[in-house]
Formats: sequence, structure tokens, C-alpha cells
Amino acid sequence: MAFKYFPHTRQDIDDMLARVGVKSLDDLYADVPASVRLKGDYDLPSAMSEIEVRHFFENLCRDDKQLTCFAGAGVYDHYTPSLIPYIVERSEFLTSYTPYQAEISQGTLHYIFEYQTMMARLTGMDISNASMYDGTTATAEAVMMAAAVAKKANTVLVSETVDPKTLDVVKTYARFHGIDIETVGQDNGATDLACVRKRLEEGGVAGVVVQQPNRYGIIEDYTGLADSCHDKKALLIMNSVAADLALLKTPGEWGADIAVGDGQSLGIPMSFGGPFVGYMCCTEKLMRKMPGRIVGETKDNRGNRAFVLTLQAREQHIRRQKATSNICSNESLMALYVTVYMSVMGKQGLKEAAQLSYAGAHYLYDALVKTGHFRLSYDRPFFNEFCVKYDGNVDELRSKLADNGILGGIKTAADEIMFAVTENRTREEIDKLVSLCAS
Repeated sequence: MAFKYFPHTRQDIDDMLARVGVKSLDDLYADVPASVRLKGDYDLPSAMSEIEVRHFFENLCRDDKQLTCFAGAGVYDHYTPSLIPYIVERSEFLTSYTPYQAEISQGTLHYIFEYQTMMARLTGMDISNASMYDGTTATAEAVMMAAAVAKKANTVLVSETVDPKTLDVVKTYARFHGIDIETVGQDNGATDLACVRKRLEEGGVAGVVVQQPNRYGIIEDYTGLADSCHDKKALLIMNSVAADLALLKTPGEWGADIAVGDGQSLGIPMSFGGPFVGYMCCTEKLMRKMPGRIVGETKDNRGNRAFVLTLQAREQHIRRQKATSNICSNESLMALYVTVYMSVMGKQGLKEAAQLSYAGAHYLYDALVKTGHFRLSYDRPFFNEFCVKYDGNVDELRSKLADNGILGGIKTAADEIMFAVTENRTREEIDKLVSLCAS
């Protein structure tokens, strides 16, 4: 297949193939099953005018089925105020270039500074960086920070109540950085703190990762955990859904050293899986170990307020092998998105959205239990997400709900389903779900 816009000559390709020890491109991809390889040209339509392209996609969208979402597990259907898309498209904010040149990037630097301020307040931590890719990679970066701070310890404990997707990413990062990951068991859906403390006593632990609310939606009690970690020179890393922190005790109040998680719940649409934004906040003493960017406030030569990248080592951007982390960029557009969201909502608005989500989830749980087909999987407090045991076939129930326009939770076990409720869900929508589950 000829690639019209690739600069490589036939000789260039032959030289590269010879260097890696294969004779052809087919040999290079020999490990890829033939059944999934593209054969022939791409199936692309012929050229269209602008109006034809618009009509094409409008017709395509008519086949899409929009479901009322009662699923969560890290991605939540929160409301997005209508003015956000208009503000993020303003020219002083919307740019694809990274803000190294402060004199032409004041808009970008300004909103990053405000983002950092808001996230530090939301998490109760001293300082925030300028955002990460998503919550999973932010957690993995925190694990690397813990190992770098500990120096002689290279084991990080991760609770089994942490989202499995996050754990998988942490393990991938750790594997290539010489960090040992040990999972800590659970007790009735919550972290087994006795097990954590026992392992800390054995030594060699750089950090402990927990989640709040955890993978089952449970609000865990981490009283004394930070002291246990600090007594053994280990860092406490807490992963949280950002919006939930409007009501819950913050990582800073729990004594965490690093707070991480996903900011998608702060008004970012689900968008079939992204893009999202990860946040990372920490104590002041750890800020020089923090990856990514930090924007600081200063004054220009005329005494005007100005913003600049600060505490940035040259290695962070150029000598990558010497860098704190190779996450040198960030989801800046998404950081702007949540900054505008938090500005529009304000403290009271964030609290009200969280309260509506909490109340809706508990209303749904009570109504499901009354049907006689469900019971709570774990007898522990939950926020806006919960797991229930179902006395029927979970797959058939989810199919039935989907046929009636509802994305009905996530299957977490053969007889278990996890529902999530946000402020977007109305009483009528909840009642419809319950009615379908009862019939």
C-alpha cells in the first residue's frame, strides 16, 4: 500500500526494516492476527460539499439511541451549564500551544492559576499542579512521587477498593519504574485498615493508595490512617471523584499527602469516554516532586499582575530522562472547562449538585429495596453510587432497561449491579427505572 503523504522512500523503509531484523512490513506485523489486519483501501466516501457532509452526519445521528444514564464507575452524567462552551472558545483561552512564552500566554496562564487555586481549595491541599491527563494516570504519577520521595522504599500499597481501571494503570507505570505494587484486602467493601497497618510495620512501604468514595460508592472512614503512614515515613495518596468533595471530608482533612482523581464530574460531558482531566494536589513540602506544570502569580516591569510558569526545571521539558515525569503537558482545555464550571457554580452550587446526587441515589436505593428484588451488597454508607444484589438475571435486566431507554447501571458480579445517580436524574426517571425493575 502506498502512503502518499509519508516522506520515507522505499530505501528508507528497507533500511529501517533491516535494522530491526525483518524483511517486509508484513513480517513486522506478523504478530497481528490476519483477521484484524486491513486488506485493501479504506472504505471512505467520495468527496462531498460542506452541506452534504452536514446532511451525512445528521442522518447518521438519527440512528443513535440516547439512554438515560444510571451508570457511573468513574464517569458521571453531570449537568454542563450552557455558557461553558462559549467561554472556553474565547481567543485568549483557546490555544493548542503550551504557555512557555508568558508574554503571549497570559489568558492560558491566568485560567490555569485559577484552576490550581480552586482545586487546592476543593481538596483541602496546599498546592495543585496544572492538571493531568485523567484520574488514572494522575494516581500512577502520585505512586511514582511516593517512590521518589521515599528513596529507599519501593513498595506502594493499593487498596482493593480502588477502581480496577486505576489499579491496572498504576501497575503498568510501576512495572517500568521498578516499583512494587501490593494490593491490600477489603473488609465488607471497605479497606482493611488493620491489614494496612500490619504491612506498614513490616517496612519498605513508600506510599498507600486509597479511594473516597471507593469503587463500590462507599464512603470509607480513614481515621488515623495518615498517622499510621507518616509514622513509617510513607505517603498517603487519596483518589476522589472531584465533585463529591463539595460535601465530603477533603483529602487534606484526612491528612493525605497527595490528592488525585478525575475532574470529569465537574461539568465535563461523558463524551463516550473522554477527553477528561486528572487533578493532582499535594502538601507544600512535596511540590518540587510534583509532575506537570505549576503557574505562579507575579508582577511585570510595569507593576501589573502577571502569571508565569514557576518551579520548572529545564529537564522537565528538554532532558526527558532527567525529568520528574514525562507528563510535561496537560489537559489544559479540560482544565479551563472545569475552571469555568466551578466559577459558574460557586461553592453553594457545587454543594447543591452533590446534595441532589446523594438524595437521588438514596431515593433510588430505597425504592429498589421495596420491590423485593434487591438488597444492599455492603452495609456501609454510600454517596451517589451503590451496589445491590439482584435476585434475577442481571444481564436480562440491563437489556430490558436499555430497550426502554435507560442505561441501567454496571454489572459488577454475576448477581450484582451498581447504580449511580446525579443531579441530572429526575424523580420521574428514577421511578421509571424502579417500575421496570419491579415488573
